[in-house]
Amino acid sequence: MTLTREEYIFLVVFAVNLLVAVLYLIWGIVWVSMRPEKEGQTEELRDNRRAYLLRSVVMVFCPVIGPLFFLIAHVLYLTIFRFQVDLEDVIFRKDRVKTQLKADEDRERNVIPVEEAIVVNDKRSLRLAMMNIIKGDMYGSLASIALALGAEDSETAHYAASALSDILNEFRMNVHGIMQKIQEEEPDQTEHEEELLDYMNDVLRQGVFTNLEQDRFVHMMEETAQALYEKDPDKLTQERYENICLRLLEINDFENSGKWCLRLSQQYPDQLSAYTCRLKLYFTTRNREAFFETIDALKKSDIIIDSETLEMIRIFG
Repeated sequence: MTLTREEYIFLVVFAVNLLVAVLYLIWGIVWVSMRPEKEGQTEELRDNRRAYLLRSVVMVFCPVIGPLFFLIAHVLYLTIFRFQVDLEDVIFRKDRVKTQLKADEDRERNVIPVEEAIVVNDKRSLRLAMMNIIKGDMYGSLASIALALGAEDSETAHYAASALSDILNEFRMNVHGIMQKIQEEEPDQTEHEEELLDYMNDVLRQGVFTNLEQDRFVHMMEETAQALYEKDPDKLTQERYENICLRLLEINDFENSGKWCLRLSQQYPDQLSAYTCRLKLYFTTRNREAFFETIDALKKSDIIIDSETLEMIRIFG
């Protein structure tokens, strides 16, 4: 059987390509084997052998193109990307070192939010989500824990009830302790009032107490804010004003919420929260005239508006 010129060229190219792939594999395995194995490098050497094998397979199934690709990549690595980093001016200090913990990919892959686990009634995922919450910062996840109280899985509900009970009891004791410190501080001291306002808001904004207890704690928060307002109004930041307004609004105390909204607009007239708090109050109380007056005033001001407020203006403005 006579081969055509094209077939002959193909066989020659294939044979040369196969020879290159085999020689590359042999050279790679020999080179890796001759490297002195250090402690803890067994896995790394195994990965190197696997890499040479995979590249050889690519060369066999991609004649000419495969070897050229790896050759060009190696040349670029040697000529362009391989350079020494000048660390002469870098100062290493212990207090600047941040430890980067490796992510637990197997665990993270199987974690879904508590809300989704409850909807689909996935007991395993729900228990895993609860364990992750309990291991982490529970103060920032009280709403999720409270939601898990209604889960069909009795074990998850027990976890949630136990964790929530401990946190709320700790909250009650801490609030009582800080209130005692407020009673003992000097007339010009405001440290404990500021501490109590921030601490209470972090928990109360999640709405995990019963209505009666939520009302009681919100009014305690309002009384603390009033004491701070009488001592030093400048210590009431716009964030604290906003927190007080919203917590009072949530328990339908519209009178006191309006009082603090007015104080916020007087002390921080150029802040967005001075308008958004009033808009939420007027919307809730259905004060149509005041609502649109506030929107018009906000539109005419130079305040930078966030996306949520801008959407509100587009709808009602």
